[in-house]
Amino acid sequence: MSQLNISTQNIVKELAKLYPDTTKFKKKVIVEVGQSLGYKRSDWSALLDSENRVATGTYDLSAMIIPMRETFSKEEAKLSMQSIVNDETTIAQIDPTFVPWGSFGDIGKIIKSQMFYPVYISGLSGNGKTFMVEQAAAKAKREFIRVQINPETDEDDLLGGFRLINGETVFSKGPVLKAMENGAILLLDEIDRATNKIMCLQGILEGKPVLVKKTGETISPAPGFNVIATANTKGKGSEDGRFVAASIIDDAFLERFTVAIDQQFPSAKTEKKIVIKHMEKFGSSDDTFAEKLVTWADIIRKTFYDDGVDEVISTRRLCHIVQTYSIFNDKLKAIELCIARFDDDTKAAFLDLYTKVDDGTQAEYQSDEELLAEEVGF
Repeated sequence: MSQLNISTQNIVKELAKLYPDTTKFKKKVIVEVGQSLGYKRSDWSALLDSENRVATGTYDLSAMIIPMRETFSKEEAKLSMQSIVNDETTIAQIDPTFVPWGSFGDIGKIIKSQMFYPVYISGLSGNGKTFMVEQAAAKAKREFIRVQINPETDEDDLLGGFRLINGETVFSKGPVLKAMENGAILLLDEIDRATNKIMCLQGILEGKPVLVKKTGETISPAPGFNVIATANTKGKGSEDGRFVAASIIDDAFLERFTVAIDQQFPSAKTEKKIVIKHMEKFGSSDDTFAEKLVTWADIIRKTFYDDGVDEVISTRRLCHIVQTYSIFNDKLKAIELCIARFDDDTKAAFLDLYTKVDDGTQAEYQSDEELLAEEVGF
């Protein structure tokens, strides 16, 4: 193709577009296409060279057509990708129920800095990791893209793959590439559920451009792009078997996170504020009930940390109880419904503990934690 003049190359391009299923053309067709483009005989004569003739009046242009079609495929894929993903933005919205606490300030500073600074946040389920990152992005008015990781998540889910759109097969960019191009905050939620299929992100976690193998395109991270991962474990699996889907993440992968944050449950004072905010969300306000729920959850957590019980009441679970109470207007029923997934002994012990917290009789016992452990059978 490089030996052909521009006019001849344009004729080949037009033939490739008009006749995508063949590389052999009648002389009449070549001439008609050349004339339709306003070119002269000298512009298409090179295509009618005897070396290209395979039969009387028929010419095989495969040496020129095939490379041209490969170029078309790459260009069309790029155009398709851009039209699919670039017209969408996801700006995180401020939630009025959010109460700043823990590492919220640090996460906010990292996001505000616009630096590429990968963060790994671990902590028990339901203690506000994802919500905290989302709200930090919302406060900074940054685009926020969340990817829910599971054992089946692979390169196609993250970087993108070919999709059938409007009857055409095109490459659709995945959330990671979109976040890179838009300079967004990318949240990899529950990353410890992933398998080694996420190793395709290793270079991205170094802030480097990524080569999209399926299209040949190179995507460079825009200013402000950052990766934050949340997990229930620290990437070493679940030692106590609590998170059975948690995997052991390769050390080389974990090493690419600049910092790691271990998030605990909020203090009793902060958690009470969170519970009251959710009460207000559902049209009620009961400071006494909020305080008793927080006290109840705190006793259970202390017992859990001492290996006295197998279950724990998370901040999210308290918010679920508040929501359920707004529906049934029955405190014990709300608690019972929200802990129904626990085994019978644990459920009975937790309910009994709440009744003692509610009437204040738990103060009669020397150790609430020991009492709860005995009731569960430890």
